Amino acid sequence: MKKPFPSSSPHHQDSLKASSNDPVRLSKLMTERGLCSRREADEYIAQGLVYVDGVRIHQLGTKVLPHCHIELALKAKEKQDALITIILNKPIGYVSAQPEKSYVPAIRLITPENQFIPEKTRTNRSLERHHFEGLAVAGRLDIDSQGLLLFTQDGRLSKKIIGETSSIEKEYLVRFKGILTDSKLKNLCFGLMLDGKSLKPASVERINEDQLRFVLKEGKKRQIRRMMELVDLQVTGLKRVRIGNLRLGKLPEGQWRFVKADEDI
Repeated sequence: MKKPFPSSSPHHQDSLKASSNDPVRLSKLMTERGLCSRREADEYIAQGLVYVDGVRIHQLGTKVLPHCHIELALKAKEKQDALITIILNKPIGYVSAQPEKSYVPAIRLITPENQFIPEKTRTNRSLERHHFEGLAVAGRLDIDSQGLLLFTQDGRLSKKIIGETSSIEKEYLVRFKGILTDSKLKNLCFGLMLDGKSLKPASVERINEDQLRFVLKEGKKRQIRRMMELVDLQVTGLKRVRIGNLRLGKLPEGQWRFVKADEDI
């Protein structure tokens, strides 16, 4: 009779323990802890704005122990507080980012003339040139889709929304053509595959005869349209109305607004 294979030898356990204490790049660890983006981490380190176990670090590529205490200097925290996030109500016909020739990027709609300021809201915050530095889309929308498009300078927010481990909900209103059965609705909620991988469970409910509400926790390329095709339904309109706790609300199409400091995604 064969002896059972040991689940973990003493030598293997020692190796695992050692590897868990191996030094890692400080910038990588800062990103993993959600302190900032990788680019911001390198910037803060180079400027001497990062402290590890009370010691100021200013050398790029520095490696530290994974259980160390990391603290950002006040100046770095002030820089983070100054980062802006913008909600745009993207119309159909605009691309989210990196357009090919003849396509218009949605960021061109972010102009002083298109800023939306509700009548009951008093704000003296205006768009400035430096707001475009590092401003990037967090969660794209197809050219033939409309609704909530988020632009941010904050790498932490981007990772929270589109990172591999993100569980942030994205809500869409979808108009369609075709016959929707209970079986098809069940498959849309769970059981479909794209690109050879099973999709995460989704919340899909019927609003009326030709409209559905989708709530997803992932964002594969043209995911909803491809899901609908798999159950022989055709999307005729798609609008994103929410990312996390941020809602499109009454923001007019083609206009934008700053996300307020007290708005939590």
